[in-house]
Amino acid sequence: MPTHVYMHTLGCPKNRVDSEVMLGTLADAGYRLVQEPERADVIVVNTCGFIESAKQESIAAIVELADQKAAGRCKKLVVAGCLTQRYHAELAAELPEVDHFVGTGAYQDIARIVADAQASRVIVPDPDFVHAASTPRVNSLPSHTAYLKIAEGCDNACAFCIIPALRGPQRSRPVADLVAEAEALAADGAVELSLVAQDLTAWGQDLPGRPRLHELLPALCRVDGLRWLRLHYAYPRDFPDALIEVMASEPAIVKYLDMPLQHSSDRLLRAMKRGRDSQFLRDLLAKLRARVPGLALRTSLIVGLPGETEADFQDLLAFVREQRFERLGVFEYSREEGTPAAAMDGQVPEELKRERFQAVMEVQRDLAAAHQRAMIGRRLEVLVEGASEESEHLLQGRHAQQAPEIDGLTYLNEVAIPGEPEAAVYPGDLVTVEVTDAGDYDLVGRVVARDARPRRAPQARKAPRTSGLRVLG
Repeated sequence: MPTHVYMHTLGCPKNRVDSEVMLGTLADAGYRLVQEPERADVIVVNTCGFIESAKQESIAAIVELADQKAAGRCKKLVVAGCLTQRYHAELAAELPEVDHFVGTGAYQDIARIVADAQASRVIVPDPDFVHAASTPRVNSLPSHTAYLKIAEGCDNACAFCIIPALRGPQRSRPVADLVAEAEALAADGAVELSLVAQDLTAWGQDLPGRPRLHELLPALCRVDGLRWLRLHYAYPRDFPDALIEVMASEPAIVKYLDMPLQHSSDRLLRAMKRGRDSQFLRDLLAKLRARVPGLALRTSLIVGLPGETEADFQDLLAFVREQRFERLGVFEYSREEGTPAAAMDGQVPEELKRERFQAVMEVQRDLAAAHQRAMIGRRLEVLVEGASEESEHLLQGRHAQQAPEIDGLTYLNEVAIPGEPEAAVYPGDLVTVEVTDAGDYDLVGRVVARDARPRRAPQARKAPRTSGLRVLG
């Protein structure tokens, strides 16, 4: 009888890739992966330990899944990830039901740890692991999309952030290795890759010859079958003109950029140790908008950093209104021991942090609604994902400015392709959609053209025809 494994992942896309590596390693060792914890002999919880809310969510998941072990089917409960790396001694003392605590430097050993009855309960080496194209991996997203982690760790010293302590220094993967993994993902059906790293724009600084991101991107754009490349977590400190030119000139790089800015007040940017002032950020954003027409910008901001005054906060609100970001996320500052910001004077009360969070989100909600309304009547390239979870009468997909998991969706309610009344649409297809309606975050439209370029034949099954649309997949 095979041993069944269930993986529960919390946190960011980078954490998802780590889970996929652990799943691949386990599958390669003969374990069978299951989707329900009730069917698992082994349960692995890959945790997040970045901020307080993430830590609480991770603890709740561990406690809930420990019930499966108490019920009798699960024989081993493993807790991995950033929370383990940070608090392994405390967790080991407080959670006796957990069999193994595995740090971020031990993912490659997960199969051995699970199989070895004599394995240590706490396995937390230095956080120096980085996977390669040859490392087994199971893509947990639909086959037409995947994350490509191009580097591990971080060399920045942001005052609020604990990640360098949990993940180690910057460790970039070589160009050939990244191209090899991209080719493997494309061979499995991926047409979209989202590039992730703790600091995307620092990629290559630790490699021989110090290559830059703008030298890597063209090599990935040439991978057969890939149509969309998406850039996440592009730290703004060093963003050369050559990178902007590649973004503008390479058709496969979607006009979308995730750039965490964190604040606009010069005083707080200095306190955060971000390395650039507000004028630099404004000039960079203006340059990006001018040189990459149609660019959608996503950013993240922090409210309530120690010492944030009402004037600082009003500066931030004005910045949000001025820049009109297409996508924006806001975090309430989380006081994390071991970071410089935790020892700063002027800690902001929790209630005030919540008020400031809500104020920024209210401003952004109005801006986002205006962006959405402006899309009505436009024609967009949309990546079809399959049947909608909202209604059996709709398909869902994403246009190029909707990143997987974090942005909205585009719902497709009919096909109106001249001469193709029985047109079929497959998950992984790129189609042209005319937008007919817009909500706060999602769009609705109809398919008016299919991609003329050939694609791999889908391994598909028929689904019932809905609203003039046949869905296969």
